Amino acid sequence: MSAYAIAHLREAAPHADIAEYIERITATFEPYGGCFLVHGAQHEVMEGAWPGHVVVIGFPSLAEARAWWASAAYQEIAPLRARHIEGDIILVPGVPEGYDATHTAKALRESLPAR
Repeated sequence: MSAYAIAHLREAAPHADIAEYIERITATFEPYGGCFLVHGAQHEVMEGAWPGHVVVIGFPSLAEARAWWASAAYQEIAPLRARHIEGDIILVPGVPEGYDATHTAKALRESLPAR
């Protein structure tokens, strides 16, 4: 099942470290089957607030996403970003092929207290 690394990064002043991080990051996730799905795109906020930028990297599985995050190659460059850009980063599994949200709704309804 696919998995995603999703980053919500706040605005930051341009810095050479950030440019180096961007130049090097692709080489860190490619060995784990990763690829950019969203990077450098303008987003539209439909509800709430979302200041900054969104980055999504797709992986074949959560295991590969975790292995990338923990890899020496990524950990070596992560401080280049972290020193200059505040943000939140999560790893999340995708849904299995054929996923049907009505099954989730049914389970939710069954867990509700009886009226």
